[in-house]
Amino acid sequence: MDDKKLELVDFAVTARKYKTLLTIKFANRKKYEMPNPNEIRSYIPGTIIKLKVKEGAKVKAGDTLLILEAMKMMNKVQAPFNGKVKKIYVTEGEKVPKGQVIIELE
Repeated sequence: MDDKKLELVDFAVTARKYKTLLTIKFANRKKYEMPNPNEIRSYIPGTIIKLKVKEGAKVKAGDTLLILEAMKMMNKVQAPFNGKVKKIYVTEGEKVPKGQVIIELE
């Protein structure tokens, strides 16, 4: 690159409409859903080794909810906030993919 400084210039498009073709991949994409903060999802694929809580249990932020084994490592899944365990969607020994809802808090 030259030793010249890059100069930023203003660029405006006013009252103009443009048309474009959408690809099939774009049309078939997974639609965005607003994440539910009460749902705890698996952040990596793995196996549920140990459930540390039961439905109805009160938890504090930072409490370990379960142990998830992935790539021979034991990962603690912790509560992000104080609350109560509303529903547990997994069982010990179950394999879970990335992004699956594992516990719901309220």
